[in-house]
Amino acid sequence: MKRKTLLVFFLAGILAACAEHEAPSPSESSAEVATEFEHAVAQPSLQQAPADLLAGEVMAIAYSGFREGQHPDRGFGANNPSEAEVLEDLEILVDHGFGLIRLYDVVEKSVMSLVLIREHNLPIKVLLGMWLRAEISNHENCPWLDEPIPDEELAANKIANAAEVARGIELANQFDDIIVAVNVGNEALVIWNDHMVPLEQVIAYVRQTKAGIEQPVTVADNYEWWIKDGAPLAAEVDFLGVHTYPVWEQKTIDEAMPYTIENLEGVAAALPGKPIVVLEAGWATTAREFPEQANEENQLRYYRDMDAWATDMNMTIFFFEAFDEPWKGNPANADGAEKHWGLFFVDRTPKLVMR
Repeated sequence: MKRKTLLVFFLAGILAACAEHEAPSPSESSAEVATEFEHAVAQPSLQQAPADLLAGEVMAIAYSGFREGQHPDRGFGANNPSEAEVLEDLEILVDHGFGLIRLYDVVEKSVMSLVLIREHNLPIKVLLGMWLRAEISNHENCPWLDEPIPDEELAANKIANAAEVARGIELANQFDDIIVAVNVGNEALVIWNDHMVPLEQVIAYVRQTKAGIEQPVTVADNYEWWIKDGAPLAAEVDFLGVHTYPVWEQKTIDEAMPYTIENLEGVAAALPGKPIVVLEAGWATTAREFPEQANEENQLRYYRDMDAWATDMNMTIFFFEAFDEPWKGNPANADGAEKHWGLFFVDRTPKLVMR
């Protein structure tokens, strides 16, 4: 998700010109909007069994947790939070009812989270991610890649990806009482990404992972990619890991839930017979890119709508994300959406949805 900021600007004009449906006008009654939502909820194609819930949870949370001045490794090393800070985060999430979190990689901070969960006997289960770096240069399709990724960097990334997968398998076995599923790669297949990995290689990583662990395995990617290109991968994974962000596609809060359901219905129709877990869906509370929609009231509404609908559907939703992260996006743009998806501010005070 975090690499969509420039893409939104790039496509904004096209989306505005090509949109087939206008946003609800102020004259539309709330009853009309409710009718549309209720109709979408009534669709049977997304109804799942209780056993399809991941760890029995409906609302889960994506957790990264880098605070002011902290950041992951961007080529010059990471500046990670301390053990005390990570423990504080995990305890905050437990106190607000979260029993399932998503981690994005297998490096130091993720390992720290797993160790702390075990040491402090925290009631948290984990979807463990394996972060895949670019193995081919997607500069022709990614709007913010200005030039090809050098061959030597791609070669080094392949070595790093192999190590990431091996380490993820090791952790999944070491912490099999905590890790309930593993996802291999995050948005490494969708057309606009800057860390593209060939589909056949992702499938190879999935097969390697499934052969090495007992937990279910998936891949996290955009709903549209799953619909158009996901069939070969769907045959390999245990469930479909889907991302959907209506607000990035210029949807209003009134349109958001019906559009989310439409996205997921498209996935279910294209790839029937596989359970769906939403691995990212969220609502930013500040955003220069969509200022009229970005606020705490809309985040609260989207969260509650997702919770109610997913409870009926027996579908796990990883809401994006736990805490605001200032390192993301353009450093010169303090109001960029990438920094403001948290259910808590960067200082760990709760936003409206968590009060």
